[in-house]
Amino acid sequence: MNPSMKGVNLDQNSSFICLTDKVNSVTRVSNQTIVRPSGNYKPSIWKHEYIESLSGELKGEIYVERFNQLTEEVGELMNQIIDDPLKQLELIDTLQRLGISYHFENEIKNVLKGIYEKSNESDDSEQNNLYATSLKFRLLRQHGFNVSQEIFYNFKDEMKNFSTGNYHDLNGMLSLYEASFLCIYGEDILEAAKHFTINYLEKYMRSCKNEYEASIIRHALELPLHWRISRLDTRWFIDIYERKVDMNPILLQIAKLDFNRVQSLYQDDLKYASRWWRSTGFSENLSFARDRLMESFFWSVGVGFEPQLSYFRRMITKVAAIITTIDDIYDVYGTLDELELFTEAVERWNVDVLDQLPYYMKICFLGLHNSINEMAFDVLRDKTTNVIQYLKKSWVDLCKSYMLEAKWYHTGYKPTLEEYLDNAWISVGGPVALVHAYVLTSPMLQDMESLEENIDIVRCSSIILRLADDLGTSTVELEKGDVPKSIQCYMNDTGASENNAREHIKSLIDETWKKLNTMEVENSIFPRVFIEIAKDLARMGQCMYQYGDGHGTGCQEIKDAVMSLFIQPISMQHI
Repeated sequence: MNPSMKGVNLDQNSSFICLTDKVNSVTRVSNQTIVRPSGNYKPSIWKHEYIESLSGELKGEIYVERFNQLTEEVGELMNQIIDDPLKQLELIDTLQRLGISYHFENEIKNVLKGIYEKSNESDDSEQNNLYATSLKFRLLRQHGFNVSQEIFYNFKDEMKNFSTGNYHDLNGMLSLYEASFLCIYGEDILEAAKHFTINYLEKYMRSCKNEYEASIIRHALELPLHWRISRLDTRWFIDIYERKVDMNPILLQIAKLDFNRVQSLYQDDLKYASRWWRSTGFSENLSFARDRLMESFFWSVGVGFEPQLSYFRRMITKVAAIITTIDDIYDVYGTLDELELFTEAVERWNVDVLDQLPYYMKICFLGLHNSINEMAFDVLRDKTTNVIQYLKKSWVDLCKSYMLEAKWYHTGYKPTLEEYLDNAWISVGGPVALVHAYVLTSPMLQDMESLEENIDIVRCSSIILRLADDLGTSTVELEKGDVPKSIQCYMNDTGASENNAREHIKSLIDETWKKLNTMEVENSIFPRVFIEIAKDLARMGQCMYQYGDGHGTGCQEIKDAVMSLFIQPISMQHI
């Protein structure tokens, strides 16, 4: 092939030629020349051949036999501490942090139910133990028990402020810090506890000479446990737990075995997703768009890590990858006229519209249409419910939100923060992901309208995702050409500096988490698995954009996370 023709796509039916280089691409439609901007995205570092070469170690009878043996030993541990509520709570917390609590769901539920029922019978020594009280509050509320913030009243002084007498108890202060992030609206005691413990821990860090303590405090202050995705935190905690003086070798062994076994399952899911992605031809035919299959898979694990959610992960990876592609069509490549056509095509959801679209949009639309129809077929077959209209509507809403942003950009319109968020919670892709998650994971789908009628949980999760995204990406996206993001909208509204605007957006994230926590406490409509996925989507946003644009342009922290979760098994040298 002539080198000068590299990257050239021809389509005789649409009569256009696309010439792509690092700066922009030129499209000639009849006698009209269109200069298209370029996102200048780097190609994926995760090649299909590399993904296919991945091979996990822990499969077969040897693993099962050893795992079953260790599971029995954990059961014996639980029985040995049946009369010690604090040790029971500590064991549950450790099982959760090590990522193996899902193997003991019934046992944990029964223990916490017993502790909750006896919570009013606690003696004075327990009520005055900040560590025990905070741990109990966090675990009970985390598991859906109605625990009052008044449980912390004993730790306040006569001025109704948290007493500095608690300063001697580092574990208690850390535990109170983590508990405070489960607060709901109107809980002033927990809000005060949050500021009190942050101030204390930041001061403690400045003089801490114990590296083990410093690692734990630093990790907590970067993001509280309630805002972290569980599987990535599990990888970190296994390493830190191994350094713990009084660590239990049984728990460490089962955690390492389970982590590596689940990593093997992830590799199978990832290979499936990579083969699907290759079959779409998006990378070759839509070279202007981001090739982010691995990052899309990371999203899927962040919102559903359990082994039994394999099908869910595979489908949500598809959803995330398609969202990324369509986002780049609207943000980077399409003209307004073409975007109008594409939006209308998605609304009609009919292959008859293909002839109206340019070639690159034909590829994208048909890939979307076929993938989502196939998911709807699977749901119809397995759950006897036709969900295509709900799935389709989520994509229509997404494209319309992209269309509005494209018009804002092309007309130079600067929305207010309120205007921006009213649209941006949809354009971030959260509602699409959560609608698909709902139909893929909910056991019963007879009442799909309940999701539309109680959309606030989707909205709050998506707003946190959007705000986290803006904190990590807005500077770069404005440089390449995009609508103002939440930071710039707030600056335009108020005249605030960028630093002050960023602090305001962080405070909005905190406030929205309170709403999300409130909905979880008050909501009994949705299955538990869906509520957890909604929270995990918000957490994934904070993870993916914590150090910059981890999804679009990539950052070392996300590469390290991918390596630790999917590529590198934990050393089992001493097991």
